[in-house]
Amino acid sequence: MARRVIINDGLTKTLFEGDDAANAIVYFKDDIAAKGDDDVQTLTGKGVLTNRVSAHIMTRIEEVGVPTHFIKQLNMREQLVRRVEVIGLEVMVRNVAAGSLCERLNVKEGTILNQPIFEIYAKHENGARTLINDYHAIERGIVDPFELEDITYMSMRVNDFLNGMFAGVHMRLVDFNIEFGRIYGEYGEVYLLLADEISPDNCRIWDIKSDDRLGRDRMNAQGEVLIDGYQEVAQRLGIIEKDLIQGGHVNEKAASELEGIENELARARRLRSVSRGGQPRKI
Repeated sequence: MARRVIINDGLTKTLFEGDDAANAIVYFKDDIAAKGDDDVQTLTGKGVLTNRVSAHIMTRIEEVGVPTHFIKQLNMREQLVRRVEVIGLEVMVRNVAAGSLCERLNVKEGTILNQPIFEIYAKHENGARTLINDYHAIERGIVDPFELEDITYMSMRVNDFLNGMFAGVHMRLVDFNIEFGRIYGEYGEVYLLLADEISPDNCRIWDIKSDDRLGRDRMNAQGEVLIDGYQEVAQRLGIIEKDLIQGGHVNEKAASELEGIENELARARRLRSVSRGGQPRKI
């Protein structure tokens, strides 16, 4: 077997070239930054769960009309995606006050916001990110006004859908961050796709009644992330069997037998070019 070419190797995922130049393969790792970017923890089985959850959510998001880069789940740790030109922005949508927002707005953690807050962060080559506004993003040439409008619109659609999906299984979507990418048509037209992943790695999720932390926010007294939080999210979504991961071991047989998830709508996807002329669409 030929050695695969790495496109990008990050903390939680590795991106490889695919057999087709238009596609790539994402490998989901077990690593996570627990107490800070320099404190890496290996959480056995996390990559299996984040791959599974993201594949499931991406296909569901496509059903509500938001185009994604996801094509299909290849195995328990890998998925095939459409290769995109990643836009240098990270979008964060907040529904409940948590993290740095509490200090910035002087509100108590857990306060339900009167309306979702849409934030954009510029991504830097060293991995840092900076909170910016629309004017900064446009002036720096990261996006043009039409792209930013579409990114805002799609982000809010994703937020509406995720809130409903998680609430249906008694989970509250506190906040999440997502990324977008461009692909180009035969005549230079530009299309935007939701890229990266949506999983407990980039969503803050709490129990809707008790506010118990799920996903990466479930930690022990030493501040170490627990796999239980990831596993509970996947179980509530109904996409894994109970206790797929126990005692620091993955049930490899059960994981390998999970039905592959495929984005069937991707074949019939009718992408809409970002409007470069005329007036911006009303959101």
